[in-house]
Amino acid sequence: MLRGIRGAISVDQNTREDILDQTEVLLREMHHRNDLDLTRIASVLFSLTADLNAEFPAVAARQMGWTNIPLMCFKEIEVPGSLPRCIRVLIHYNAEDNDVLNPVYMGEALHLRKDLLSDAGVSG
Repeated sequence: MLRGIRGAISVDQNTREDILDQTEVLLREMHHRNDLDLTRIASVLFSLTADLNAEFPAVAARQMGWTNIPLMCFKEIEVPGSLPRCIRVLIHYNAEDNDVLNPVYMGEALHLRKDLLSDAGVSG
Protein backbone atom coordinates (compact mmCIF):
# COMPACT_ATOMS: atom_id res chain seq x y z
CA MET A 1 0.00 0.00 0.00
CA LEU A 2 1.45 3.37 -1.01
CA ARG A 3 1.33 5.80 1.92
CA GLY A 4 2.74 9.24 2.63
CA ILE A 5 5.01 10.35 5.45
CA ARG A 6 5.11 14.10 6.10
CA GLY A 7 7.90 16.12 7.61
CA ALA A 8 9.06 19.72 7.91
CA ILE A 9 11.92 21.68 9.39
CA SER A 10 12.86 25.34 9.64
CA VAL A 11 16.15 26.77 8.41
CA ASP A 12 17.99 29.68 10.07
CA GLN A 13 19.42 31.21 6.90
CA ASN A 14 19.09 30.92 3.14
CA THR A 15 22.49 29.31 2.66
CA ARG A 16 23.49 26.13 0.87
CA GLU A 17 24.96 24.78 4.10
CA ASP A 18 21.82 25.42 6.19
CA ILE A 19 19.49 23.93 3.59
CA LEU A 20 21.60 20.79 3.18
CA ASP A 21 22.29 20.37 6.91
CA GLN A 22 18.67 20.82 8.01
CA THR A 23 17.33 18.62 5.22
CA GLU A 24 19.71 15.87 6.31
CA VAL A 25 18.65 16.28 9.96
CA LEU A 26 15.00 15.94 8.96
CA LEU A 27 15.51 12.96 6.64
CA ARG A 28 17.63 11.11 9.21
CA GLU A 29 14.95 11.66 11.87
CA MET A 30 12.20 10.52 9.50
CA HIS A 31 14.28 7.46 8.60
CA HIS A 32 14.93 6.68 12.28
CA ARG A 33 11.37 7.21 13.58
CA ASN A 34 9.84 5.17 10.79
CA ASP A 35 12.52 2.49 10.42
CA LEU A 36 12.45 3.13 6.68
CA ASP A 37 13.62 0.61 4.13
CA LEU A 38 15.05 2.76 1.32
CA THR A 39 14.07 0.15 -1.27
CA ARG A 40 10.40 0.76 -0.35
CA ILE A 41 10.52 4.53 -0.96
CA ALA A 42 8.68 5.23 -4.23
CA SER A 43 9.54 8.94 -4.42
CA VAL A 44 10.16 12.05 -2.33
CA LEU A 45 8.78 15.55 -2.83
CA PHE A 46 10.43 18.57 -1.23
CA SER A 47 8.92 22.03 -1.04
CA LEU A 48 10.62 25.23 0.07
CA THR A 49 9.23 28.58 1.03
CA ALA A 50 9.99 31.39 -1.42
CA ASP A 51 12.78 32.75 0.80
CA LEU A 52 14.88 29.58 0.34
CA ASN A 53 16.70 29.21 -2.97
CA ALA A 54 20.39 28.67 -2.16
CA GLU A 55 20.23 24.90 -2.86
CA PHE A 56 17.90 22.03 -3.72
CA PRO A 57 17.09 19.93 -0.62
CA ALA A 58 17.22 16.85 -2.86
CA VAL A 59 21.00 17.30 -2.96
CA ALA A 60 21.11 16.37 0.75
CA ALA A 61 19.17 13.17 0.06
CA ARG A 62 21.56 12.26 -2.76
CA GLN A 63 24.55 12.91 -0.49
CA MET A 64 22.97 10.52 2.05
CA GLY A 65 22.91 7.75 -0.56
CA TRP A 66 19.30 8.10 -1.72
CA THR A 67 20.56 7.71 -5.29
CA ASN A 68 17.91 5.39 -6.78
CA ILE A 69 14.87 7.28 -5.47
CA PRO A 70 13.04 9.83 -7.65
CA LEU A 71 13.29 13.24 -5.95
CA MET A 72 11.65 16.56 -6.87
CA CYS A 73 11.76 20.06 -5.40
CA PHE A 74 8.99 22.67 -5.57
CA LYS A 75 8.18 26.16 -4.31
CA GLU A 76 5.63 26.31 -1.53
CA ILE A 77 2.62 28.57 -2.07
CA GLU A 78 3.31 32.05 -0.69
CA VAL A 79 0.63 32.53 1.95
CA PRO A 80 0.86 35.80 3.92
CA GLY A 81 1.85 35.16 7.52
CA SER A 82 3.00 31.58 6.93
CA LEU A 83 6.17 30.14 8.43
CA PRO A 84 9.28 31.48 6.66
CA ARG A 85 12.44 29.51 5.79
CA CYS A 86 10.70 26.13 5.86
CA ILE A 87 11.47 22.87 4.07
CA ARG A 88 8.63 20.38 3.79
CA VAL A 89 8.97 16.73 2.76
CA LEU A 90 6.50 14.12 1.56
CA ILE A 91 7.88 10.59 1.30
CA HIS A 92 5.78 8.16 -0.78
CA TYR A 93 6.37 4.81 0.92
CA ASN A 94 5.34 1.29 -0.03
CA ALA A 95 4.14 0.25 3.42
CA GLU A 96 2.90 -2.99 4.88
CA ASP A 97 -0.55 -3.01 6.50
CA ASN A 98 0.96 -3.06 10.01
CA ASP A 99 3.55 -0.30 9.44
CA VAL A 100 3.12 2.67 11.78
CA LEU A 101 4.31 5.79 9.96
CA ASN A 102 5.08 8.91 11.98
CA PRO A 103 5.25 12.47 10.69
CA VAL A 104 8.23 14.51 11.89
CA TYR A 105 8.08 18.27 12.44
CA MET A 106 11.19 19.97 13.80
CA GLY A 107 12.33 23.43 14.83
CA GLU A 108 9.87 26.24 14.11
CA ALA A 109 7.97 23.81 11.86
CA LEU A 110 6.47 22.31 15.03
CA HIS A 111 3.93 25.13 14.78
CA LEU A 112 2.66 23.81 11.45
CA ARG A 113 0.94 20.87 13.13
CA LYS A 114 -0.07 21.93 16.61
CA ASP A 115 -2.48 18.99 16.61
CA LEU A 116 0.54 16.65 16.67
CA LEU A 117 2.57 18.35 19.41
CA SER A 118 1.96 15.51 21.83
CA ASP A 119 2.51 12.87 19.12
CA ALA A 120 5.67 10.75 19.20
CA GLY A 121 6.37 11.76 15.57
CA VAL A 122 7.09 15.38 16.49
CA SER A 123 10.40 16.53 17.90
CA GLY A 124 12.08 19.74 18.92
